[in-house]
This record gives sequence, C-alpha cells and structure tokens, in this order.
Amino acid sequence: MLVISTFENSLFIEMAISSLEQKGIPKENIFAAPLDKPKEQRQLFDTIHRADGISLFDVGAILGTCLMLLGAIYGFVLNWGPIIWGIIGALSGLIIGILIKIWIVKKNKNGNKKISSEIVLMIRCEEYQWESVQQILWDNLALGVTHV
Repeated sequence: MLVISTFENSLFIEMAISSLEQKGIPKENIFAAPLDKPKEQRQLFDTIHRADGISLFDVGAILGTCLMLLGAIYGFVLNWGPIIWGIIGALSGLIIGILIKIWIVKKNKNGNKKISSEIVLMIRCEEYQWESVQQILWDNLALGVTHV
C-alpha cells in the first residue's frame, strides 16, 4: 500500500518521519519530495486562457455606476448637462475603482500567506499499518492524506 500526504515546510514533517520510523517503517519506504514554487510573479490582468479569480473591474463598475448616477442627477444644475456629467462620473469612477483594486491586490500579494502544500510525503507500508500511519500524519498537521 502506498500512502501519500502533503505538508507545509515545517518541523512537523520531520516529527512525522521519525514517528513513522519508530512504528517500524524502514527509511527505504519513506520518500519526501519538496515542490517547486513558481519563480515569476503572477500577472495582474487575466487573459482568455488564464484567470486567477481576482476581478479588477468589480469596484470600478460599482464606483462608475454611483458616480454616473450622481453626475446625471447634478448635471441638471451644472453647466454641461446631465449626459456629459454622467459620462465623466462613469469614467472617473471606473478609473478610481480600478486603481483602488490594483492597490489592494498589490498590498495583499505579499501580506497574506495562504496555506499551500510544499512537501509530498510517500510511505510504502502494509495494509494493517494504514490506520496508525494515517493517525501519525494527521497528528503532525498533514494538509491531506490518501492511500493507493
């Protein structure tokens, strides 16, 4: 049976490996491999073939709509009229919203760390050892465990 689990790069993977060795699993049956991280920065704008789920236009659309409405309302008393002031409000809201969203995305890119699997641990064991191996991995904060 092959047990596969993922861990963050921490001391817990070393503790899991030593606990597995104490349970009678030889070193030859334990394999740990680190995963490579992407070297280039994530792109800010999405393409048709790749999207990361962060929309830059949502805040811009909301602000553009609000400022367009205000421009159209107050345009009746201003010089250029409601249509021109509505267009000015929509464009300025869109630009301000996109700039705000870009600032938020760039600020949070370095600030918040998401949990990601960094090391894959594979253990070859017998069927009767599955429960104890699984319990050792969960006790040492494995991100995921499966068996084949």
